[in-house]
Amino acid sequence: MDVSGTIRAILNRKSGEIFSISPDATVFQAIEMMDKKNVGALLVKEGDRLMGIISERDYTRKVILRGRRSRETKVAEIMSSNLTVTHPREPIEKCLRLMTEKRIRHLPVLDGDKIVGVISIGDLVKWTLSCQSAAIEHLENYIHGGYTG
Repeated sequence: MDVSGTIRAILNRKSGEIFSISPDATVFQAIEMMDKKNVGALLVKEGDRLMGIISERDYTRKVILRGRRSRETKVAEIMSSNLTVTHPREPIEKCLRLMTEKRIRHLPVLDGDKIVGVISIGDLVKWTLSCQSAAIEHLENYIHGGYTG
């Protein structure tokens, strides 16, 4: 399957907002923000420096299942700090493969040291479906004699 394009193309379709939280915030504050922003993960930043990422998965596995309290646990205690990241020029297909192999749902996008976005597995699925729809439309036009190629 041809899933052409780069991560920059997906970022260009998104709002450009990057949601983040301090490592000193409580997990409860992080979950509240995820709910308010309707996202499944937040970047954890200290100033402009990327420290990690906290996701709903971190919450369920590292707080709920271990009997911890979200109002008392700091984000730094449960965040994922061994991050896999990507860059805007990365091919979409490579990111799909990477996220599938590593079983991750969110990829911070860095341009050098600068955070330029976050890509979710949902973003990649939407892009893939869009590519498939465009290919189908192109083939239908060709079959029905409307090929302008």
